[in-house]
Amino acid sequence: MSESPETPDDGKEASPLPTLSEDEITAVAERKAGSPKVVHEVIRLQGDEELDRPLLSLVSSAFAAGFSICASILAESALAMRLPTAEWSELLSKLGYSVGFVIVIMGNLQLFTENTITVILPLATHPTLRNLGRLGRLWSIVFCANLMGTFLVALVMAKGWIISGEQLAVALELSAKNLGHDATTILLRGVPAGFLVASIAWIMPNARGGSEFWLIVLITYVISICGFSHVVAGSGEAWLLLLAGKVSFWGLMTGFIIPALLGNILGGTGLFAVLAHGQVREEIAAKGDDVRSKDGASV
Repeated sequence: MSESPETPDDGKEASPLPTLSEDEITAVAERKAGSPKVVHEVIRLQGDEELDRPLLSLVSSAFAAGFSICASILAESALAMRLPTAEWSELLSKLGYSVGFVIVIMGNLQLFTENTITVILPLATHPTLRNLGRLGRLWSIVFCANLMGTFLVALVMAKGWIISGEQLAVALELSAKNLGHDATTILLRGVPAGFLVASIAWIMPNARGGSEFWLIVLITYVISICGFSHVVAGSGEAWLLLLAGKVSFWGLMTGFIIPALLGNILGGTGLFAVLAHGQVREEIAAKGDDVRSKDGASV
């Protein structure tokens, strides 16, 4: 008589049932979501790779991200210009905000707020001065290049080279509305924006079957309809107001850029990255201890 396959004593299914065929077992493996440790390691390795990218590669990718994310301003203002005056119109026009994020994230371009979690995990896992220096280098390069990209698009918009005067007026109106808050409010609204964008980077490794697109649209749409402050997307609107003479450079920096930047860092790094790393920290440490003990035993 053949013996039945052994099962774990704790009642958990540690492996697929033996009655499944090889094709079915493969299908189960393909559909199984990665564990928090797996997701953490995927993002950590991705972040470690980003930290070592050459200067020119970072600048080019980050500039392209800043340039591309301004598609959000163009799309939202174009929709708002054509929709009738109604309560539902704003909800529909806000969908345009997601366009730039779809281009940037699915195009794997360097967006500062995504880097509040991706490149933090290597530092959180190995908190060394070298990793801290690598982080500071990447953050400063990416953030400055992002702003350069948004400024260029704002400039050609303000000159009326790519949009009509009517759409420019709508874009300025939307920008003034979105940025028309005091610095404290901008900072506080920047926290959930940083958290939500960082969550995209965390969820993406488990996204399958084209769900990446809808994931990005859903989360960035929430940022838009809630009026949260995203420093890079909002910088395009801020530059537009500056070029139109609606705000001074000092007012732009202290009233939006700096508060939104701090809020995004607090939300993406201070909250999400810490929570994401914290849930697997003990498991990673325990695994490291096991590996070291095995290495010591084998010597």
